[in-house]
Amino acid sequence: MAAAMTRVILFNKPFGVLPQFTDKGTEGSPRPTLSDYIDVPRVYPAGRLDRDSEGLMVLTDNGKLQAQISNPRFKTGKTYLVQVEGVPNMAALTALQNGVALKDGPTRPADVEAIEAPDLWPRTPPIRVRKSVPDSWLRMPLYEGRNRQVRRMTAHVGYPTLRLIRWQIGTWALDDLAPGTWSDSNIKTPF
Repeated sequence: MAAAMTRVILFNKPFGVLPQFTDKGTEGSPRPTLSDYIDVPRVYPAGRLDRDSEGLMVLTDNGKLQAQISNPRFKTGKTYLVQVEGVPNMAALTALQNGVALKDGPTRPADVEAIEAPDLWPRTPPIRVRKSVPDSWLRMPLYEGRNRQVRRMTAHVGYPTLRLIRWQIGTWALDDLAPGTWSDSNIKTPF
């Protein structure tokens, strides 16, 4: 069977944008959606990214690739840069690395590490800052995709998430893609 050409769009989703093309909410004025940024027919998000999270989304016209990226059984890694309130101690980092018990069950182990503050675009609106409490950054690769998982994991160990950026999905990364912009390519897929 010959490889098929698949369209892949990498989008840097800004804070506050819904990860879908329409707003089905009932609150007053419509909220920003993918359609405010991407005017490409027949591409669909491969997975979701909370409205209050930023970063990489992959959109494609290939349903099998979409499922491979979205479904945890395929173990497509997703790497997050996470700004947390406080400076996690070794016990908190070890707990995250070993997996924590959330209400919907234990998480898989994660190769979490403390990192220096990355050189990123400013968030609009800015995160809340408390002068008496420092903040710090973590790099968290995950291979499962539970609802608000990163936020729940960091809160579980006592360090609430202030800012969450998905930096990488599989081999695709944000690199120099500015918030609200996207790049387009065609790739060969075996299906």
